[in-house]
Amino acid sequence: MEGVTASELNKHGNVLEKVLRRLASGEMPPAGMPRPSDLDRVELVSWLEAQLDEHAMRNPNPGSPAIHRLNRAEYSNAIRDLLGIDLDHSEDLPADDSGYGFDNIGDVLTVSPLHIEKYVSAARRASRLAVGTLTPKPIVERYTPQDGTRTEAIGGLPLNEHGGILFKHTFPFDADYTITIRVRGRRMPHMPSPQLDVRVDGERIKLIDAAFSNLEAQQGTRLYEIPLKIEAGEHEIAAGFLNEYLLPETSSEGDLTSAFNYSVDYVLIGRPYATTRVGIQESQRRIFICRPAHRDEEEICARKILTNLARKGYRGHVTTEDINPLVALFSEGRADGGSFEHGIEMALSGLLVSPRFLYRIAALPKGSNASEIYELSDIDLASRLSFFLWSSIPDEELLSLALEGNLKNPEILSSQITRMLADPKAKSLVDNFGGQWLHLRNVQDWTPDPERYDYFDSSLRYAFQQETELFLANMIKEDQSILDLINADYTFVNERLAKYYGIEGVEGGYFRRVSLIDTGRRGVLGQGSILMVTSYPTRTSPVLRGKWVLENILGSPPPPPPPDVPALDDSAEISAGSLREALEQHRANPACAVCHDRLDPLGFALESFDAVGRKRVTEDG
Repeated sequence: MEGVTASELNKHGNVLEKVLRRLASGEMPPAGMPRPSDLDRVELVSWLEAQLDEHAMRNPNPGSPAIHRLNRAEYSNAIRDLLGIDLDHSEDLPADDSGYGFDNIGDVLTVSPLHIEKYVSAARRASRLAVGTLTPKPIVERYTPQDGTRTEAIGGLPLNEHGGILFKHTFPFDADYTITIRVRGRRMPHMPSPQLDVRVDGERIKLIDAAFSNLEAQQGTRLYEIPLKIEAGEHEIAAGFLNEYLLPETSSEGDLTSAFNYSVDYVLIGRPYATTRVGIQESQRRIFICRPAHRDEEEICARKILTNLARKGYRGHVTTEDINPLVALFSEGRADGGSFEHGIEMALSGLLVSPRFLYRIAALPKGSNASEIYELSDIDLASRLSFFLWSSIPDEELLSLALEGNLKNPEILSSQITRMLADPKAKSLVDNFGGQWLHLRNVQDWTPDPERYDYFDSSLRYAFQQETELFLANMIKEDQSILDLINADYTFVNERLAKYYGIEGVEGGYFRRVSLIDTGRRGVLGQGSILMVTSYPTRTSPVLRGKWVLENILGSPPPPPPPDVPALDDSAEISAGSLREALEQHRANPACAVCHDRLDPLGFALESFDAVGRKRVTEDG
């Protein structure tokens, strides 16, 4: 603090912001040092806050906008909304680096030679599927069920089916296909063979008696091949086991998995073996806004197609100079002996790896230089809105308003935000922002000790994540108070989770809103997902839970611990009493007390829940 004064906010503003946070939280001055009265401290905080706010108003400095590469989720969503094909690029592209807990921070989204190679490969795959061109090599798409759905009903499937899968697949041709389904399970004695119900777009196409041969029974798996004649386009494929023979009165929470242990392992869909004609799928409708009648009309039509796609994919105005390289790629693909469609496919591949598609770059206004502070253009504002709320490109309505220069109109901007939040694509706000902010992405990877928590299983893990995601989506949809995060008296459960929480009157695998009154739970701090990811696999941790609350709810993260202080034992052997004693010793150290005086009360307030979110009164005696 030597030399720091409030009269030189240009030089010392960042330091004084830290001082303000420490004063407001009561961390400073440290315990044992002379302290002002509470009234004096409040007056000092108010005065310093006013000084900093006034200085920020007079001297706005948002910093230079980073060049932002699309991450994997944004890339997949952008292709979906541009071309109408929903592809999973999690295996095509390298994992994204994270900064400050989020994977969409421009400063850390670097590009390596591997990224370039993978983006080119992903672009070729997407353009081939979107255009619907034939390939000499057979291609097989594989789909696997979401973790934790083995004993649960899945939204979109009949309520009397379990162990299933539901997904959407884009079929590029009107053709005959083969769907291969591998199922897993072992039949219990005196139980009939289950029936596998296979559906396309909600209509049953096959009901299979899933009887295993002796060899298959030993292996525990069996493959079924189902011929399917289908039209080009996106179709919903579903497969699940009927469970009429499952007797609820003989199945309890603990043995549901063993009572019903058949599930779909994966589904394979290959290229067609008998193509009748190329059908018109949604992606082709979006791409081919014209068709050339003669060879000499092809370049004109191609330029029209590519201009339309580039305007949406580049998220702004496009010029002849922007389109010429794409037309050159079209001509190259056409000259190699390919069809008009092959030329468009090659040009589309180029568009999908163009820097204007892969990067979000704020345009510098004419007459400005990079060192000046300038207002975002309507076009850049549209991209910021769409990538924040949808993790994707602007749709036609938003882009048109931006290109017309009308998006900054306060009434129009407000109505667009309301419309965007009501759109199903706003689920990305829950999946991506909410999933990282609240650490929900850790739920699938968290593995509690199976010996200590033998009542935890994959269906409960699935229910934990669904509960919090539905809770956040409901808060956004109904514009609920942010305080609901900590004091909401409702949540969303299915039968499995309701039993776990001790909530009566809930039957079935689908999730519904229920009251939390008289359950001892409120908000996200009473939800299994949060309580689990803020624990060790073997025990709870008041420190981890307190740190999570400070960072993610109160926005006041504690500093790193002193390097010379040993960490607490995370094994199961440490008892609640010895843990409390160890934390008291930490607080006795002035270097530790600054943080633990804030962490520990928040963490101990949640000690009535174990490491997998179950209510408890005692543990280990």
